[in-house]
Amino acid sequence: MNLFTDIRALVVEKLDDLVADGVLPAGLDYANVAVEPPRDALHGDMATNAAMVLAKPAKSKPRDIAEALAAKLADDPRITNAEVAGPGFLNMRLEASIWQSLVANVLEQGTNYGQSNVGQGKRINVEFVSANPTGPLHVGHTRGAVFGDALSSLLGYAGYDVDREYYINDGGAQVDVLARSVYLRYLEAHGQEVAFEDETYPGEYLIEVGQDLKDEKGDAYVGQSESVWLSEIREYASDKMMDLIRADLASLGIKMDVFFSEKSLYGTGLIEAALKSLEDKGLIYEGVLEPPKGKKPEDWEPRVQTLFKSTEHGDDVDRPVKKSDGTWTYFAPDIAYHYDKVTRGYDALIDIFGADHGGYVKRMKAAVSALSDSKTPLDIKLTQLVKLYKNGEPFKMSKRAGTFVTLRDVVEQVGPDVARFVMLTRKNDATLDFDFDKVLEQSRDNPVFYVQYAHARIRSVLRKAAEQGIAVDDATLKAADLSNLAHESEINVAKKLAEWPRLVEIAARTHEPHRVAFYLYELASELHGLWNKGNELPELRFLQEGNAAASQSKIALARSVAVVIAAGLGILGVTPAEEMR
Repeated sequence: MNLFTDIRALVVEKLDDLVADGVLPAGLDYANVAVEPPRDALHGDMATNAAMVLAKPAKSKPRDIAEALAAKLADDPRITNAEVAGPGFLNMRLEASIWQSLVANVLEQGTNYGQSNVGQGKRINVEFVSANPTGPLHVGHTRGAVFGDALSSLLGYAGYDVDREYYINDGGAQVDVLARSVYLRYLEAHGQEVAFEDETYPGEYLIEVGQDLKDEKGDAYVGQSESVWLSEIREYASDKMMDLIRADLASLGIKMDVFFSEKSLYGTGLIEAALKSLEDKGLIYEGVLEPPKGKKPEDWEPRVQTLFKSTEHGDDVDRPVKKSDGTWTYFAPDIAYHYDKVTRGYDALIDIFGADHGGYVKRMKAAVSALSDSKTPLDIKLTQLVKLYKNGEPFKMSKRAGTFVTLRDVVEQVGPDVARFVMLTRKNDATLDFDFDKVLEQSRDNPVFYVQYAHARIRSVLRKAAEQGIAVDDATLKAADLSNLAHESEINVAKKLAEWPRLVEIAARTHEPHRVAFYLYELASELHGLWNKGNELPELRFLQEGNAAASQSKIALARSVAVVIAAGLGILGVTPAEEMR
């Protein structure tokens, strides 16, 4: 049930009546007619822009259309008032019974309330994290991991068929650096003194890997030249790092559907096939690029390279895919990887990158547009930096990692639920301040506590009611006399519940899971506000002393809030609290 969709259907029905009456011309396009909450709740329960968007094609004044539509809507028993505002907006107020029946509907559907078929089963690939397999995930990866996983869950909830994918960057020189670093730890495990130069990874996480390598290979690599051990240790070390990364993700409750190795693109013809696809479309040529901006002519040497005409698909400049010496650029395997995704038949692709990959957005979108003949949209979401604080000071690097704060550091400090929720309290492209002290505070200023406290309060009411012998199963609650929910504060809670299905669809379409976290905070605020009013007005308390029937109607409202909070937290990957400690 989506009440906003239902009322929009009513508006469209009444517009058709105006067409039948000759007030409006036939053939109008209603695609941009919307029904949404008014900007000011004092103006009504819902508002429609129908008169504004239809005025020009109907060759009528917006206010004239709005007044005629208002008269039609007033005939419907669900509408208590329809009032024209400003140049032609139309505000509507609904009967209290509509909001009351919504509570029963939430209890009927459970956590399926708000689920949508807007996705229509379309297949979406969401690629996220994709960190180099050279060490544990750091706090920046944490944000991308949580964002990607929550977005995937949101899309699934909205009716899409989603694959979570991790691209293993195991084809570059950084894995050689990892192998050399593991070799040093391997020698260290044999009792040798070693020194970590700038081009190695000094983190303690490699000590165990070096010891494991010694246990498996003995002294086979000791004293040997790099040509003997580099290839084998490279593969061994990257496998160990991926085990570590999988464990890091598991600590946040994240499980990938696909792990795609960059190495699989080399020597298999996949890069050549992708570029052949572009060449067949006339998008590959030999040429010389203009010097980069800011470079002096003497600092730049023109070179003939193999170029991709990315400017024909929205990029600023054409991009090299093969260097003058015949080796691939970094962009070539990226093209091949996305070519593979396109050929897998996805209806849409989403890539989640760190903020430092902003320069890749246009070229990757151009590549996918060209590879798919503009049929497969690619949305690239950038996650901004996370700034860590503790005791009022910036939180320093992890000794275990050597150079950064790890995902595990964060999870061990605050737990996976808090880590996940807080990572979604800002839009992905805004910098996030993560204060270890504040995220554990029990106050309204801490959104994760505020939402969890609302759920725990409701669970407490249910337990107390059951102890008093009051039936509080959903089947009983949805059959309660919900006409008792007549106070403005109670109706406001129901109105906020009505926004949930609409919110899900908007968040899914815009790829913005943070909207779910914001909504849950607002819903919790309505619940806490009602609870506090019950301290002043006994008739608003969820437990009505000596009156089981009245209690059940009040508890039905509270329980419906818990249902939606649980659904929303489920999307965010957070476990609802049964009680607060």
